[in-house]
Amino acid sequence: MLKFLLAPAAVLYKAAVTFRHRLFDWGVLKSERFDIPIICIGNITVGGTGKTPMAEMVIAYMSQMHNVALLSRGYGRRTKGYLEVRTDSHYRDVGDEPLQIKFKFPDTVVAVCEKRAEGIRRICAEHPEVDLIVMDDGFQHRYVEPKVNVVMIDATRPVQHDRMLPVGTLRDLPEELHRAHYFVVTKCPERMAPIERRILRKVLIQYAYQQVYFTRFESFMPQPIFPDEAPGESLRPRQRVIALSGIGNPKPFLATLRERYEVVAEMTLDDHHVYRVRDINRLGELLARHPEAVVVTTEKDAVKLTNRARIPGGTRRKLYYLPINISFIEDSATDFLQKLEEDVRGN
Repeated sequence: MLKFLLAPAAVLYKAAVTFRHRLFDWGVLKSERFDIPIICIGNITVGGTGKTPMAEMVIAYMSQMHNVALLSRGYGRRTKGYLEVRTDSHYRDVGDEPLQIKFKFPDTVVAVCEKRAEGIRRICAEHPEVDLIVMDDGFQHRYVEPKVNVVMIDATRPVQHDRMLPVGTLRDLPEELHRAHYFVVTKCPERMAPIERRILRKVLIQYAYQQVYFTRFESFMPQPIFPDEAPGESLRPRQRVIALSGIGNPKPFLATLRERYEVVAEMTLDDHHVYRVRDINRLGELLARHPEAVVVTTEKDAVKLTNRARIPGGTRRKLYYLPINISFIEDSATDFLQKLEEDVRGN
């Protein structure tokens, strides 16, 4: 019933998105090219598809050959315009995902700017040593024409069966996937049948140069957010945990925790949630109710929980985050990254 009521809004949204794309196609709105190579990592859906882990993988590899900068919109920040991210920046000023990346790559230039072309010009002017820009979440932006488009696809929400917002999760047209060079399908099941891969390749590939890679998220042992205050031992199997998440699609995160530990409580918040005192108090209440449990959260949430002054010591000692990366199923990550490097250097 709800989808029926939302259907007119989805039709209007699709019409608006289609008209905007036509303005770019007709040259009314302009896409700007730059001399510096730009790798855009994007998607056409709302919710987590793994853009940030992919950006981290690309930065780690490309930094061996290039001076890399990352440019993001800085979704959810309370500031405007161009800002460079520092390790002591507040996530509300620069966004949670850019700050997460800066923590991992403190020597990499990380900047936020809602106007991507302006952000690229500022990076080039203020950091002439930078010779490669990774642009996070800009596939549907179109004011910048990247050298390479990497589009992330969620295997649990195939685009051929999805609907436009607000009925479904599509924020852009599947017809625009012809602009992609690489598709990285994430959250693939452990035993993905060959027929499923063939179907997805047939749906996604429109040109011979396009390539599809199938991946899943690989998670590691939870790490303390405050290592100097945490107990020395690692979490044991079937440890009691409280699951805390404020991400686009928490289902894989929750499934991983349930598989390894005994999840005694869940605190699921909206994507890019701003943590307030009442959230910390609620965590404290859950820990008081389950004194043997620890809190396990996501990497993105962890960067928002590093303010010692706002978190009581008893809670700090029990805060952990779950590190993840992207694991390639068929072809190796090296194969994908080497092809990406060839594209960056080529014409």
